[in-house]
Amino acid sequence: MNLLRISLTILGIITSFYLSAQLSFTVPEDNPIELGKVNWLRDYDKAIAQSAEKNLPVFILFQEVPGCATCTTYGNNVLSHPFIVEAIESHFVPLAIYNNKGGQDAKILKQYKEPSWNNPVARIVDHKGENLVNRLSGAYSKSGMVDFIVAGLIKSNQIAPSYLRLFQEELHLGQSKNNKELTLSMFCFWTGEKEIGKIPGVFKTVAGFMNGREVVQVTYNADIVNEQELIASANKSRCADQVFTDDKEISKTAGKIVGNKNVATTSKLRYDKDQKYYLKNSKFANIPMTSYQSMKVNSLIGSGQNPTEALSPRQLQLLDAKKKSNNALGASFEERWYHIIGTE
Repeated sequence: MNLLRISLTILGIITSFYLSAQLSFTVPEDNPIELGKVNWLRDYDKAIAQSAEKNLPVFILFQEVPGCATCTTYGNNVLSHPFIVEAIESHFVPLAIYNNKGGQDAKILKQYKEPSWNNPVARIVDHKGENLVNRLSGAYSKSGMVDFIVAGLIKSNQIAPSYLRLFQEELHLGQSKNNKELTLSMFCFWTGEKEIGKIPGVFKTVAGFMNGREVVQVTYNADIVNEQELIASANKSRCADQVFTDDKEISKTAGKIVGNKNVATTSKLRYDKDQKYYLKNSKFANIPMTSYQSMKVNSLIGSGQNPTEALSPRQLQLLDAKKKSNNALGASFEERWYHIIGTE
């Protein structure tokens, strides 16, 4: 048994090395937790020189290392998200300055008038060291960081990639206080997920069974698409034969569209094993994706469209490397990502 474990471990190491050799990116193994998974430079002059050479702005992280709980959470959460890491490394020259050290770190801290022993601050500067956008301070969320990155891309005349815009949209929808839920039945929930997932404002779809009917449970943002628009759009695609909701106002709206006899209160949803059917049965099935991204990619594939625009260059590299991921419900995007590239 021990020999078997040793053999499997060796095989895993060899496989990981082989796949890493095919990828254009690496995950740092010795980063302090406060710096996340980004490959940072630590020399300001070198970063400025690379900025001029590559015609890319410098992304400066002023961080306390070792740091407080805010600093470690920021590194472990925000600065370790694969899309944030990819955006920083692909569109900027990443530079980390410790705000609790002397020497060159203290010199740069003084140059930008940043306080020492402080919570994380980020700046995006040009090859002359001049600020391109307002510094990021206090917004310790993924959405705050992505908004900051997109602003920096625009200011430096770069195009924000589609995957990053999609992620930005997902983060803002997820934070909304006006997200609502209803369940729609249809002749086929695979078609339902495909069609409903296209509707702007729809945040999440789940296929399953309710009252013996094939249904799609829909989470949507009422600021973008109201109940009438959502149900009418789904009904047009033959994906709203019946509406299940416990909200009286939604029931009234639904009744006007599908008829009162086709509106019912919700009951327990039984999940189907084939979530995102078209994605699951495509060559893209094993690429780690966020929930929102997988919904959009599933709709694209189901509609006969190429989904690569919705994927990041690094996700497509994983596809080319034929690395497989378990996209089971419940597993987070980050967990699947770092598992698939062998840095779990």
